[in-house]
Amino acid sequence: MNSPLKVAVLGCGSVGSQVVRLLGEQADDLAARVGARVELAGVAVRRLDAPREVDVPAELLTTDAAALVAREDVDVVIEVIGGIEPARTLILSALENGASVVTANKALLAEDGPTLFEAAEKAGRDLYYEAAVAGAIPILRPLRESLAGDKVTRVLGIVNGTTNFILDKMDTQGSGFADALEEAQALGYAEADPTADVEGFDAAAKAAILASLAFHSRVTAADVHREGITDVTAGDVRSAREMGSVVKLLAIAELVPSDEAGEEAGVSVRVHPAMIPRSHPLASVREAYNAVFVESEAAGQLMFYGPGAGGSPTASAVLGDLVTVARNHRQGTRGVGESAYADRTVLPMGETRTRYHVAIDVDDRAGVLAAVAQAFAEHGVSIQTVRQEGRGNDAQLVVVSHEATDAALSATVERLRDMEIVREVTSVMRVEGAEE
Repeated sequence: MNSPLKVAVLGCGSVGSQVVRLLGEQADDLAARVGARVELAGVAVRRLDAPREVDVPAELLTTDAAALVAREDVDVVIEVIGGIEPARTLILSALENGASVVTANKALLAEDGPTLFEAAEKAGRDLYYEAAVAGAIPILRPLRESLAGDKVTRVLGIVNGTTNFILDKMDTQGSGFADALEEAQALGYAEADPTADVEGFDAAAKAAILASLAFHSRVTAADVHREGITDVTAGDVRSAREMGSVVKLLAIAELVPSDEAGEEAGVSVRVHPAMIPRSHPLASVREAYNAVFVESEAAGQLMFYGPGAGGSPTASAVLGDLVTVARNHRQGTRGVGESAYADRTVLPMGETRTRYHVAIDVDDRAGVLAAVAQAFAEHGVSIQTVRQEGRGNDAQLVVVSHEATDAALSATVERLRDMEIVREVTSVMRVEGAEE
């Protein structure tokens, strides 16, 4: 057996503690897979006396993370503390000091991934991050390696378990947003401050990472159009059900063709709630589970499904990366680095083509339907279906458009709000999935 590989772990929370546990419980199997013993060099924590899910020998605990990553005997650093700083500084230091890095830090990768990739390239070390998106689901490695000979055209995913749980409860139990969120918090799916989840920040970071890999271009979280689910109402969910659809918070990254055949206008990357047909594979993703649906020219349609968060599932992805990085270290080589050769333009949301579901409270009188249809026509938006429901002296129109640019659809909605016959535009939501 070769000399042992020394691993430093930064953070011992829900994920870090499970990484430490698995390193101990699976020590023999890891040694067989790597070809050398994998030994824990140290665990960096904020407080030495904090309660932990696993027992860590006192001599391995330290509050000096900077000193730990700078040690000459550390071969691999696992970063699971999250956030931007001090994680970025610690990762850069680890690479500069000759260690490869495994991280689950989606926020940092989405904000400043190129800096980390360039540092890894310069140091001749690995930077792996499978655990940064969708927990235990293997999605980044297939995009980076398994589909390297194919052309990915679209990635559509449910990548946040908290929001999927909330929307699922609104659909299956008729819960309102506030009640579903409260249940998610009680079960530990949502934080006391759920902003990162319900406002789409978490999903946007993951969308940026997926888009970067799928389309070989640098995409940051700032490039991603982001909308959360706080404005999704029971009425939206009910209307989706009447259409044979379900509401999901979707992360969508896709190649956008130009008007000229054979050319691409760029890449669209967005996160927002949308209605999708119940026949779509993503519609059946329940509770706090995640799934990523990939479309490519040769392979066709692929779906990756499983638990998207949690200590043990995420730790599983971390250890998968650790085995690969450890093997590379033993062989004196490194894995695939950043691939950004395509350098595709990220298009503004207004240029993205999509469909809309619009619910409009109107005066119940002759000519209303024609006037609403005219508003759509003025902005070049074709109507796919329209349904009218009476409400005493009022009526509600529910319109689903054909595909058009988001800018044209937004302008149509603004025009509707200015019309005298329109009392209120009560709901606006995008519709994904093939037109029927």
